[in-house]
Amino acid sequence: MDGSLLLMGVKGLELSTEEAAIFRKLRPAGFILFTRNIASPEQVRKLTDDLRGLSYDDPILGIDQEGGRVTRTSGIAPACPSAAAFAAKPEEWQIAAAGAATAELLLMLGLNLNFAPVLDLDHFPGTQNALRQRCWGRDAQDVIDRAGVWNRWARKRGMLGCGKHFPACGRAMSDPHEDLPFSHATKEELMREDVIPYTALMPELDAVMLAHVMFPEIDAEFPASLSRRIITGWLRDQLGFDKHLVMTDDLDMGAIMNRYGRGEDVKLAIAAGNDLAMICHRTETAETAAKALAELPLSVRDDARERLEGFRKKLSAPTAFARGRWDVMCAKIEAIREAIPEPEAGMTGAR
Repeated sequence: MDGSLLLMGVKGLELSTEEAAIFRKLRPAGFILFTRNIASPEQVRKLTDDLRGLSYDDPILGIDQEGGRVTRTSGIAPACPSAAAFAAKPEEWQIAAAGAATAELLLMLGLNLNFAPVLDLDHFPGTQNALRQRCWGRDAQDVIDRAGVWNRWARKRGMLGCGKHFPACGRAMSDPHEDLPFSHATKEELMREDVIPYTALMPELDAVMLAHVMFPEIDAEFPASLSRRIITGWLRDQLGFDKHLVMTDDLDMGAIMNRYGRGEDVKLAIAAGNDLAMICHRTETAETAAKALAELPLSVRDDARERLEGFRKKLSAPTAFARGRWDVMCAKIEAIREAIPEPEAGMTGAR
């Protein structure tokens, strides 16, 4: 079995004996936390310390903390404004403050990777494609300016980031959590707009997440997240992301789960050029995934592990947790929220 290229979810607020045993056995690259894992800052810090303690290598400890409705810590701290709120009121210094505050909050919780910023262009703001309020704008330069500032200040505080969802989840007309969206955009169309934020911000992106979206004009057989043509041929070889950590979105989403069995999905993902296969919810299938990964050629796994090891060297150690510091940080975030309110439904951001 080879669990070293898996990024795993955790079932609850603390590790069970059985869960800890399987993680020790499989030695996944890291873990992602969700709302189900969060009850108090002290509890989260104990959980991340426990996950770090059972890992042989420094593990990735990640979370989706974009601001707005995608804020996993909203039950224990105020949420920073959403990307849509900043699109409606694009004050650069407040965007910088939100990026820095997000990083400082997560570091106190023991986390070291934020699966953000979203770099998708907001092609269909009224469509239920999972991106409501999560995009920084419709124009590529707006996304570069706003997401770039946010990411830059988060990284200054020690939090690594992950641009998502390459090449263009914003082109989706449906929600990949439910089923696989299709977009008939051509590679040339995507290069003219959607890919520009990735290439412009490449030096400041630590990782890239692939979209569970089918682009039949580019690859008629596989979605972007499993497409060697898109990941290796385009993202890595053509655009130059050959040293970046590249990963799938959650393979438990309906877009993938409804079409590929567990085992086949992770093999396709790593063979296509991903370095990590993400399993967020069906964690009981981890051993099946690890057995399937062991069937891949050693050279393929070694390439991914080499990039993973380079990424690990950039991970920050957690900062000391203190309730007083936590309360101060929450007050800072609340002040940003008051200055940058969420836009009313139907409002569009400034260009």
